[in-house]
Amino acid sequence: MFEQKSHFLTSCKPALLLSTLFITTNTFAVEPDYQDQAKLHDIAAAVSPQRIEKDIQALVDFGTRHTLSETKSNTRGIGAARRWIKAEFEKISAECGGCLEVLEVKDTISGEKRIPSPVEVVNIIAIQRGSDEPNRMVMMSGDIDSRVSDVMDFTSDAPGANDNASGVAGVIESARVLSKYKFNGSIVYAALSGEEQGLFGGKILASYAQKQGWQVHGVLNNDMIGNVTGINGVTDNTTARIFSEGTRVIETKEQAHKRRFTGGEVDSASRNLARYIDTIADRYIPNLDTMLVYRLDRFGRGGHHRPFNDMGYAAVRVMETNENYNHQHQDLRTENGIVYGDTIDGVDFDYTAKLTSLNAVSLASMAWAPAPPKDVEISGAVQPSTTLKWQKNSDKTTVGYRIYWRYTSEPQWQFSRYVGDVSEATLKNVVIDNYYFGVVAVNKDGIESPVVFPGDVGAFEQDIN
Repeated sequence: MFEQKSHFLTSCKPALLLSTLFITTNTFAVEPDYQDQAKLHDIAAAVSPQRIEKDIQALVDFGTRHTLSETKSNTRGIGAARRWIKAEFEKISAECGGCLEVLEVKDTISGEKRIPSPVEVVNIIAIQRGSDEPNRMVMMSGDIDSRVSDVMDFTSDAPGANDNASGVAGVIESARVLSKYKFNGSIVYAALSGEEQGLFGGKILASYAQKQGWQVHGVLNNDMIGNVTGINGVTDNTTARIFSEGTRVIETKEQAHKRRFTGGEVDSASRNLARYIDTIADRYIPNLDTMLVYRLDRFGRGGHHRPFNDMGYAAVRVMETNENYNHQHQDLRTENGIVYGDTIDGVDFDYTAKLTSLNAVSLASMAWAPAPPKDVEISGAVQPSTTLKWQKNSDKTTVGYRIYWRYTSEPQWQFSRYVGDVSEATLKNVVIDNYYFGVVAVNKDGIESPVVFPGDVGAFEQDIN
């Protein structure tokens, strides 16, 4: 018999204590005594609303950041904005002894509906390399560019305060805070261009990551993280949404056929990345409840995480719960007493800081944690017990593994068992038909990787090169 523990705080239900009857075939492993990490609380508290406000104002002051706008001026247009962001990353790197690699990842785009003539789309990237696994990446992104009502209007003022100076400011602030720490894995801070014209910055960076052979284990795309009063009249600074796709768009016919019989429609790597962030919110971010939205993005819409999803990477969108469409993609004007336009007075800086803290703590936790296990397999059909197998990590960080399971209709993991430094474990009398299962890797402090659902559907690493 063992004491059942769930490290997913949203799902502890007394009615489910029957799970304590389950045992494993392993001898009892000494479990890392997980306590809330003081350093993660410190990271959450270190995010500054005042610095975020200053950064949003700086971006707004460029007048417009439209992808097709001015690039030579030092005071107006996307070129000036890019150079300012790059200078901010370089300043942060100088303060941490050169801990950031600051670079431009770019390409020339032309012949597109929204970019008919050749335009250089430039992303500004800062990489904080991990000490043990420098090629294992988690990423936070925001969009540089802004727009007004006419997506091709690149001369009118388009402040883009919430959409999406808030996201870029969050990325820069996360770099300031996290650069004071050292991690096992790497963290990428990305300011992406060309989102409003067709997600081109994300496509360029996703392709770059693939060519570089990065092991991308999570992309947190932040697109509008500063508005608290919605078009629906609701004012709420205590919730946020995490959008995540289900099965991968690159799923093969054979993988889809297998999934039909084994499940996993709600357990893609992106979905379990979203659950991970949701758990971080419950544990480390005061007065914030995240809503897991089982959809790629808002209904019929898209964002800069999608190009990473399109290539098979785990990627989600983090954003405000209540949008105000009068302040998105609008010319600056007042009509019938309604004020239109995305100006800085519509941004709640404390709320932006709260969502930035969520990102920073999630990135830190994943970068300190071991990599998600590979090659997770499951068996147990027409048997009383369920067995999981996986490939053990070869890093210096992993000390053991934990199995999670839940009822198939539950959104979060409910039950867990630490099984030690093994590559196989059996849950006796836990019938495979009744639950979904997954495996995490654990470090000496008890910090865990995201859950990996068995098979291709849940893998964080696939043959996507």
